Amino acid sequence: MQNPRSFLLGTDWWTDVDDVVALRIFARAHKKGLIRLEGVCVNACMEYSCPSVDAFLQNEGLLDTPIGIDREATGYGGKAPYQKRMAQSPGSHRSNSDCLEAPRLYRQVLAAAETRVEIAEIGFCQVLANLLRSAPDDISPLPGRELLAQKCGHIWSMAGKWGDPAGGYEYNLSNTRPNCRAASDFYEHCPVPVTFLGWEAGFGVITGGVLKGRDDMLAHALRHHGSQDGRHSWDPMLALLALAGSPEAAGYSAVYGQAKIDPSDGKNTWVPDANGPQRHVVKTRPDDFYRDAIHEWIV
Repeated sequence: MQNPRSFLLGTDWWTDVDDVVALRIFARAHKKGLIRLEGVCVNACMEYSCPSVDAFLQNEGLLDTPIGIDREATGYGGKAPYQKRMAQSPGSHRSNSDCLEAPRLYRQVLAAAETRVEIAEIGFCQVLANLLRSAPDDISPLPGRELLAQKCGHIWSMAGKWGDPAGGYEYNLSNTRPNCRAASDFYEHCPVPVTFLGWEAGFGVITGGVLKGRDDMLAHALRHHGSQDGRHSWDPMLALLALAGSPEAAGYSAVYGQAKIDPSDGKNTWVPDANGPQRHVVKTRPDDFYRDAIHEWIV
């Protein structure tokens, strides 16, 4: 039997709730033996970030999955709608200070990996940029760029608006000036292939309402967010795309080329190139195909 693919998940785990839907999918894929979830890295820091991630993972039966966090990422604003309630669920949960700095966790997992690790990113880009720029340390003699090139097989990213040839603004790339610069730097210099699922793919695919009224931690998170009837499916669609391993297997076609992100404002444009190192996906199936696939995982 083939060994399961290894994944690191980066998430903002912030004011939206589609991250929780995506984490359920990754957690259940791990429990089924389809993947190994090697760690979860939070790239937007709030008081209950790590405790709530830990509580959710424990609720899913993952008791020792490593968690990392960017403790300096406090400038995004907004209010956390579900994290405190989740963190106050029964049991002992790791605090932000208990968890590794996110780039260090990435370096730790990549350095120890015997086969290539894939990264699924459903949040902001500064942690990946910091990983790319990281220096040799006690974990690995390799700088970040070489460590990624040697140990990371693919990056799956929920980011960008790719439907308009003139470009667009998408929150994961353009929310703050530092993040604009980080996104531009990372995707310009990333040494491994990248597949993007853009805003236009997940918008309009409404999932989660099937859990309405259930005593279920994900259902509670959706309700506390105000999305008890469902939410657009950006992050869970990225999760299923990554698990499928190819656009075609997940119900997409692919456009190859290179993403360009303006470091001043995060505007994204696409430079087509049939031999390019990156690709973004275009849906080839009706929305209910993706909705039903997500519901099969989360119910």
